[in-house]
Amino acid sequence: MTRMGHAAGTDFRSPPALSGAKQGTTVVVLGAGLAGMLAAYELKRAGYGVRILEYQNRSGGRNFSLRGGDSLTELGGATQKVGFAPGNYINPGPWRIPYHHQAILHYCRAFGVALEPFIEVNHNALLHNSASFGGTPQRYRDIMTDFNGQTAELLAKAINQNHLDDVVSADERHDLLAAMRGWGLLDVDYAYRKSDKVSLRRGWAKAQGGGPDGAPVPSQPLPRAEVMKSGLWQWLAFNMNYEMQTTMFQPVGGMDMIGKAFARQVEGLVTHNVKVTRIEQDERGVTVTYDDNNHGGAVGQAKADYCVCTIPLSVLSQIDVQARAPLRQAIQAVPYASSVKVGLEFNRRFWEEDEQIYGGISFTDQPMSQISYPSHGYFSDGPAVLLGAYMFGAAAYDFAGKTPEQRVQAALQQGAALHHQYPKEFRTGVGVAWSRMPWTLGCCATWSEESRRKHYRDLTEMDNRLVLAGEHASYVGCWQEGALLSSLAAITQLHQRAVRAA
Repeated sequence: MTRMGHAAGTDFRSPPALSGAKQGTTVVVLGAGLAGMLAAYELKRAGYGVRILEYQNRSGGRNFSLRGGDSLTELGGATQKVGFAPGNYINPGPWRIPYHHQAILHYCRAFGVALEPFIEVNHNALLHNSASFGGTPQRYRDIMTDFNGQTAELLAKAINQNHLDDVVSADERHDLLAAMRGWGLLDVDYAYRKSDKVSLRRGWAKAQGGGPDGAPVPSQPLPRAEVMKSGLWQWLAFNMNYEMQTTMFQPVGGMDMIGKAFARQVEGLVTHNVKVTRIEQDERGVTVTYDDNNHGGAVGQAKADYCVCTIPLSVLSQIDVQARAPLRQAIQAVPYASSVKVGLEFNRRFWEEDEQIYGGISFTDQPMSQISYPSHGYFSDGPAVLLGAYMFGAAAYDFAGKTPEQRVQAALQQGAALHHQYPKEFRTGVGVAWSRMPWTLGCCATWSEESRRKHYRDLTEMDNRLVLAGEHASYVGCWQEGALLSSLAAITQLHQRAVRAA
């Protein structure tokens, strides 16, 4: 998401103060994801009459969790029946919340959603390159310590050989050498070598113990050329990105706890199982035409003074929308990313019991990309679920072309390169390809700099009586925070228009 330009802070301070609405003013909201439900909640509080139309038979949109007994049908008709043990789940969509996403955190507090830490960085997790170190995964802490130490040694050598005199002053030379010695754990000769000091950061070859034979044995750093060639250091930088920095959070019990909490706030306002086919507007109001799948696909209409549309652009681009040409062009201009997640359930928490990995993420160069270990239920007995694959781009399109069963098997085969326990401990799995979800046709909007410059303002400004919201209408795309911020911006515009018209 950082590469796609979605790493940015957010500007949430507080919910909008909407006052002065004309009594009897009505709004139809399209979509019961977080953006739609928040719009309905705040507008209802401000005195508007609100109705939500939702395509699915549930609220929450991309905020949902899959549990044992659930089923998921994708384009083409393939249906997965989730066989997880009671209490286990996977979050196919959003799965973590950065500390600076203050809008989602605010509404979690307001709606009583309990949160717990999400472990993003685990120094005992694994980094894996199939072509390096004989294909053997390396501990995050080993790569981190060796890369830092070896880089510090090179810089110290350059300083001591006067190669940086043109950019480093005499005073700064002393401070920089001291920094390299401390940061890189260099010895008195400014060399990065096996030592007790180094092993206190990267771990020991023989761990510290008690009794006569309790003395530890220092570990041997990995060869510098292999560390550099492996490219595993890139994952160290990944966790330095603003969006991935600690502290991160997750809802206790699954990400859908947020969607369910939002749904409680708009209870009675949502009509599920309706497919919007046309949006019309004039100077008097908005008419939304839909197929009512609660009544055999009968055609229905919803009329209101204004409309907040949160339908993903990938779907909205296929609907007849009566709006100005710039808005219609903007709707057509934004493609959606493909993403795949695979949830794997195992008989036991072997990553904890055998390898002392408690939460965090392991990365690999294989198409599966990463494994995320659960940040809850530590030390519990019985089956447990981990995120066995999470990918974007070409790998996601390749996985989306597989059957759900093939996705699971591919994740198992690739994951076994990191954990030999996979084949023996596997119980069941589910593979979700977002490009095959009929209600979103992709994971999230992927703006380019050029498309933002040309279309973003047209997409986000109110068009007569219609305004759009959703993560696609924000600079925090692919995150729930973006959906909420866009929703608040949309209803603020709508309210200002309505007050002026009163």
